[in-house]
Amino acid sequence: MFRRLSALRVARMRSLSSLVQTKALVNGAWVDASSRETFAVSNPANGQVIGNVPNMTVEDAQSAIKAAKQAYESKEWRSLTAKDRSNLLKKWHKLIEEHTQEIAEIMTAESGKPINEAKGEVIYGNAFIEWFAEEARRIYGEIVPSSTPNREIIVMKQPIGVAALITPWNFPLAMITRKAGAALAAGCTVIVKPSEDTPLTALAVAKLAEEAGMPKGVINVITTNKAAPIGQLFCKSPDVRGISFTGSTQVGKLLFRDSADGIKRVCLELGGNAPFIVFDSANVDKAVDGAMASKFRNCGQTCVSANRFFVQEGVYDKFVSQLKQRVEALKIGDGNSCDVQIGPLINKMQFDKVSGFVEDARTKAANIIVGGKALPELGPLFYAPTIVTDVPPTSQIYTEEVFGPVVSIIKFKDEQEAVQKANDTQRGLAGYFYSENLQQVFRVAKRLEVGMVGVNEGIISAPEAPFGGVKESGVGREGSHHGIDDYVDIKYICMGNLKYD
Repeated sequence: MFRRLSALRVARMRSLSSLVQTKALVNGAWVDASSRETFAVSNPANGQVIGNVPNMTVEDAQSAIKAAKQAYESKEWRSLTAKDRSNLLKKWHKLIEEHTQEIAEIMTAESGKPINEAKGEVIYGNAFIEWFAEEARRIYGEIVPSSTPNREIIVMKQPIGVAALITPWNFPLAMITRKAGAALAAGCTVIVKPSEDTPLTALAVAKLAEEAGMPKGVINVITTNKAAPIGQLFCKSPDVRGISFTGSTQVGKLLFRDSADGIKRVCLELGGNAPFIVFDSANVDKAVDGAMASKFRNCGQTCVSANRFFVQEGVYDKFVSQLKQRVEALKIGDGNSCDVQIGPLINKMQFDKVSGFVEDARTKAANIIVGGKALPELGPLFYAPTIVTDVPPTSQIYTEEVFGPVVSIIKFKDEQEAVQKANDTQRGLAGYFYSENLQQVFRVAKRLEVGMVGVNEGIISAPEAPFGGVKESGVGREGSHHGIDDYVDIKYICMGNLKYD
């Protein structure tokens, strides 16, 4: 009965949505792979295939690069004013807004994300299109006072050209809009390579961009489960002038190395190992709220999820007790149900990683007070939300990003110890702490070695704010006015021998 209902949901999704695409987008045409090969996209909640998309090759990707380059150089795109680009982005924003429910259903079907979270992502991700539609008209140059008579110094910003955008499965819409919005606002053209786990959301928003009037070749989408050779092509091709990647640090390092020969622009948003510190001065109720929001959104599969929880001795028992109650109350199941808060993990590799980390902690004498087990009665990729205390520093959940619904809690004595432990990692994406002591707030916010800090707040990303990390968590920033920087070159023009007499 369960499988029949799931099939009916898939059929309903297809019948309701004209946005479910089964072809890739290259040069304004919806195309198959040149080999005619496809690969299946499955629902992680039940394993059912919800669609098949082209399994494109390096040759197909080369065609997309050629199309993007031609579109960039064409009068149809290059001659557009900033206002024209802004208006196109506004039309795209409006269409995404009108199709929020349809996109959310597609996203839930291929990612397992609860439907309410999926709707939230559409709204959040679409806010980047709106933001960069506005920023398109604010890419300002400069007139710099010259120290030499009869000379003027002019500085302008120009688009870099073709940008390749490689996006992950955990935010299949927002990671595209955050990158593509900035690139298109700057005047670049793009090739999007979405994750093989979630290509349908990418194709749906590309369909809406087409309907908004984007010229052919300006946005291209390559679907494939052969990511490595295509990523290498993007890095090596002289026609691709910028790479933007969100994903693991390991892959990011490979892309960084491969891009070195071409000295091309690289923006990397990589893995994190976010500390979440609760000081004795904290409002514990708010800290628990923030912990739930930061840790369990998208089943813990976000790069800014709190990973290591450091709780001071004075509030330790209270925090753990309240968090345990909240975790036990979480509703787990198929994301199509509106009351579900936790869906499945995305695939077996992720499931094995999460369960393996917990078992590693168990063998090292950590205390598992909630969860710590699979939920096969719900489906093969469901894992119970878990709290682990007395976590030894040698355990994997202490040293590595778990990317799942697992809270690891470590007790600490004083501020110095907390900051030292929080910074004892090569990752530096996000960090969180809770304190009502204003002096402590400023001290700790400055000392945490991360690119983003949430102070008494568990959800920090916003279109207006620069998103990115330090150390091995990446280079560059997305969102905010800084998000444009990776897609523009600065050109200095010296105007000499001017006559002002």
